[in-house]
Amino acid sequence: MKTVLFGSILAMAIAVAAHWGCAPHRGAAPAPVEAATAAASPETAATGLWSVYDQALKRAKYIDLTHTVTPSVPVWKGFGPSLFGPAVSPETGKAYRYAEDGFEATRYELSTDQLGTQLDPPAHWAPEYPAIDELPPTYTLRPLAVISIVEQVAGDPGYHLQVADIERWEASHGRIPTGSVVMVRSDWSRAWPDPALAAQPVFPGVSLAALKFLHEQRHILLHGHEPLDTDTTPSLEGEHWLMHSGYAQAEGVANLDQVAETGCLIAIGYPKLAGGLGGYARLVALCPADWKHGVAPGEVPEAPLPRSDKVLHWDAARGMRVRE
Repeated sequence: MKTVLFGSILAMAIAVAAHWGCAPHRGAAPAPVEAATAAASPETAATGLWSVYDQALKRAKYIDLTHTVTPSVPVWKGFGPSLFGPAVSPETGKAYRYAEDGFEATRYELSTDQLGTQLDPPAHWAPEYPAIDELPPTYTLRPLAVISIVEQVAGDPGYHLQVADIERWEASHGRIPTGSVVMVRSDWSRAWPDPALAAQPVFPGVSLAALKFLHEQRHILLHGHEPLDTDTTPSLEGEHWLMHSGYAQAEGVANLDQVAETGCLIAIGYPKLAGGLGGYARLVALCPADWKHGVAPGEVPEAPLPRSDKVLHWDAARGMRVRE
């Protein structure tokens, strides 16, 4: 099962590349756009990668790896809480109302761009490297490998991923693909959204040796983990090394227990905040059609979206809109 989705996509990518006159070859410079366009028929140029969606992604199972952001979401004490509120008219000072204005909107007073499920650009620690708006669009879709340390964490809540764990994973599943995203599953996030999570001094992490192995030996794009920090060392040595070496990472990742260890892809989205040192990320895993978790396009209402008998309304006690 681990090769079904990725293999079909790779096969289609090779076919498309061959049709467009550019054979896939590691390290080879891409063919000029003009040459590729000239080699393609009008039909191929028009449909391009649509067949990849129709033949694989349309049937894939989509799994949300993202926590919902609320005012009480776990966050480092150094950032403090965030506030939600109704957006108000600058002319009247009154909140917009459905009955009076035909719409409503929300004002967000966010204490940090390091909130919830997030993508850390290297500028978070190293200003000489890219900020969130400077990350390339090629981050959007990648092969996904999930390495579990759940068993180790059961015996040691502060266990950190080691190189030996990666090597054992590869012995069972094959070499981690170059340019992939590696997620470290610990099940730490099962206690989310308890705010006390952010204050726990002991939590599962990723060792510096493992990070260096993944990036320098396997040349991955980035790694991700469930806690809000990479490790528990006094200097956060792993995060320091990542950022000062030009690497990004994902934190606060959810639902990794629902994702296959191999054979899935990951879609990465985040707001393009100018000079942003963190990103409120939306991470979605795409797994093969026969995977037991997730939903496929067409299995849930999408367009139009469903009407609810429970109206979304402002709850002052919770400080956010709720539907109940």
